[in-house]
Amino acid sequence: MQATRSIRLPRKLSACRLIHNHSILRSSDPSGRSTSFGFKTVPEESKESLVKGVFDSVASKYDLMNDASSLGVHRLWKDSFVDTLKPGRKGPLRCIDVAGGTGDIAIRILDYARENYADRETTVEIVDINAQMLKEGFTRFKKTMYHNTPQVSFHEANAQQLPASQFKNDSYDLYTITFGIRNCTSIPAVLNEAFRVLKPGATFACLEFSKVNNPLLSTLYDQYSFTVIPLLGTILAGDRDSYQYLVESIRKFPSQPEFAQMIRDAGFSTGGDFDGGAWTDLWGGIASIHTGVKI
Repeated sequence: MQATRSIRLPRKLSACRLIHNHSILRSSDPSGRSTSFGFKTVPEESKESLVKGVFDSVASKYDLMNDASSLGVHRLWKDSFVDTLKPGRKGPLRCIDVAGGTGDIAIRILDYARENYADRETTVEIVDINAQMLKEGFTRFKKTMYHNTPQVSFHEANAQQLPASQFKNDSYDLYTITFGIRNCTSIPAVLNEAFRVLKPGATFACLEFSKVNNPLLSTLYDQYSFTVIPLLGTILAGDRDSYQYLVESIRKFPSQPEFAQMIRDAGFSTGGDFDGGAWTDLWGGIASIHTGVKI
């Protein structure tokens, strides 16, 4: 989906289990390029539709999905993520939250700025390729003081190709993406777009599932991931396949040093390749916070 639009209430899209759509898995990419969809190898042109099928299916239970994959602590990780960024500390920010359809990071950013710095001028533009996820976020914001204010807006767009007419060069103070970049077909394309839209000196920040370095913890987490999480998907959401994809996509994501190098390749400056430098591990590396500064 390359078309982009700003929306108040996303249109309803029918959910479909594209993970079972064998015609898509067999389709050929004229470029001949392939990519991963979990542990499967698919044509690049197919991944976007496949991922869309997963998130159409899980949109209404997205927090449940993250609860299953993080033992329920994703909420604490998100709090830590925003606390690390301290929005509002140096004055109002113009933020873009990509793959942020459900709005939980945007709400945290606005709450943090308001509660800690009396900042009611920071704004967040929520961008997601999936209309169903945006619908969930819009509903969530209707319960907050930010609904129908200039502080938040919703945009259906592709993180790999943000239209320059709407998302202009050098225009944002903070770019956040949380548990989303691993689902994109081209991570370098997403990082390049982040670099383009950020102002010089602005921050790129990503919270994502990562690689566990402790062998014992890694073994335990693998056992939990490949046995319990898909079972929870079946019991709680009636959707084993989407939760199986979740587990597989986490395992296919680059390691902390590899992802840090990708961030630098896009032009950002990072800390050194160690925990506490280019990234900060959470719970032994089950998730990590990566940051970079546009120079």
